[in-house]
Amino acid sequence: MGLPKVAYLSMEIAMDQSLCTYSGGLGFLAGSHMQSAGYLQMPMVGVTMLWSYGYYDQRIDHEGNVEVAYIRKHYDFLTDLNVEVEVETFGEKVKVKAYRVEPSLFGTCPVYLLTTDFEGNSEWARKISHRLYDGDEKIRIAQETVLGIAGVRVLQACGLDFDVVHMNEGHALPAAFELLRQYNGDMNAVKQKTVFTTHTPVAAGNEVHWVDTLMEGGFFAGCSRERAIELGGENFSLTVAALRMSRIANAVSQLHGLVANKMWEWVEGRCPIRAITNAVNLHYWQDERMKNAKTFDDLLDAKYEMKQELFKYIADTAGKRFDPNVLTITWARRFADYKRAWLIFMDKKRITKLLNENKVQLIFAGKFHPDDVMGREMFNKILNMSHELKNVVVLPGYELELSGRLKRGSDIWFNTPLRPLEASGTSGMSANMNGALHFSIYDGWAVEGTFPGINGYTVEYPGLDDEIPWEERHWKDHDCIMNILENQIIPTYYHNKLEWARLMRQAIRTSEAYFNSDRMVIEYYNRIYKPIAHGEASKEMTHEIGQVQHPNQDAWNYSNIK
Repeated sequence: MGLPKVAYLSMEIAMDQSLCTYSGGLGFLAGSHMQSAGYLQMPMVGVTMLWSYGYYDQRIDHEGNVEVAYIRKHYDFLTDLNVEVEVETFGEKVKVKAYRVEPSLFGTCPVYLLTTDFEGNSEWARKISHRLYDGDEKIRIAQETVLGIAGVRVLQACGLDFDVVHMNEGHALPAAFELLRQYNGDMNAVKQKTVFTTHTPVAAGNEVHWVDTLMEGGFFAGCSRERAIELGGENFSLTVAALRMSRIANAVSQLHGLVANKMWEWVEGRCPIRAITNAVNLHYWQDERMKNAKTFDDLLDAKYEMKQELFKYIADTAGKRFDPNVLTITWARRFADYKRAWLIFMDKKRITKLLNENKVQLIFAGKFHPDDVMGREMFNKILNMSHELKNVVVLPGYELELSGRLKRGSDIWFNTPLRPLEASGTSGMSANMNGALHFSIYDGWAVEGTFPGINGYTVEYPGLDDEIPWEERHWKDHDCIMNILENQIIPTYYHNKLEWARLMRQAIRTSEAYFNSDRMVIEYYNRIYKPIAHGEASKEMTHEIGQVQHPNQDAWNYSNIK
């Protein structure tokens, strides 16, 4: 029967630094999914948007504060498919062109990129594919309409007879409504074809829009208002509708599976939610020096060398000189309030003492949403603090290249979410692959992969899940963090190098063994894709475009890829 052919739709996919089609963790995860699908030569294609200005470029302005800049991107390495489809959104017929990232470029499966930014569209329509996660609600809805509806139509226009549509988050939900239209309202047929990944219990990550605004945006592909309300409510929840329109869904860690099932248990007619823990691509993220290190001395020498490389970048970029002999702790992820970049500074006197004594060096990096005032203020506050404090630096431009530098050059990868709001997280996995120990709140993937005394450190204490005020929770977490840092991490790092190297070795082994996205993709095929495609939905789909012969229909074939 063969493996099902999967179309993976995601608003962002991080494949390479040179292609600005991502903002952060969701894109990094999707990129690893595409890389492993390509490496394993699975019958999968990706669909995402070609963002003319990327997410945004982050830099420090002349006053010493963070600046958001939009710079148009130009690419000469994408394959123009000479395919154009049309969607209707907010009263306009918008043309959508498609390009393809060939597997030979970045080692991914084929990935299709959609754009509206070309002549023939109105100025407003061209803006749809300008900026990832645009703050304008209508533009945002139009982006999702293009991703889902045009995504399905482009694949069909290219002659790709996919068996499964994988909606990576609710952004791709219009794909399910497009299938509903093509199946003449047969919801069972749609469910057999559609799977869904939910990535977060945070409210901002589960989009809600007024149903009439979505109707105007063409989000429902002609579905009636009444049917849309039945699926997602009048104040329409993308996640709720996705759970009702999919045959099966998954959360992104085992803990998140428990949280998601409890969070959405009230949704009548929802599909089952399984748990498939996120992972990252070992072949992309792991430095060869870590892979080839045979002895503990080899590990320590490689880490020292990688710290020197990172610290040269810091000196060149931020004008601070760090010492490779000093314990280096990195917090690098999205600047969202629940991730608590500020947590280690709650008792400023306590951490300042360690900084002044050259016991620790702190690195911060990450982007906030351009419209997130609180995230911007948090970034600037720590940035300005770093100008006064010894051994603290904040680096702008947290993208794939900087992420790799930091993971290679850090001793500790620091993770401070408010439990249980971190559904999974992945950055600590790729840090582990490079011998950085994960030091994390007991949340997300850390519950499954960070084991105190074996490969890292977790913040645990009695009453971890008690109902207490957030301020009290912050202080309890902070106190536990500082106790572990002062009494366990620092003494081991400086006075027991053999034990530190052993922890490094086990961190590498753990990540290689389970948190490699090759495992994740195989698990998706076995637990999510195959049960769907081998039901009624495996019958060939009939659609209005027709299965015309097209030069791109060999996209499933990897025979010419080494």
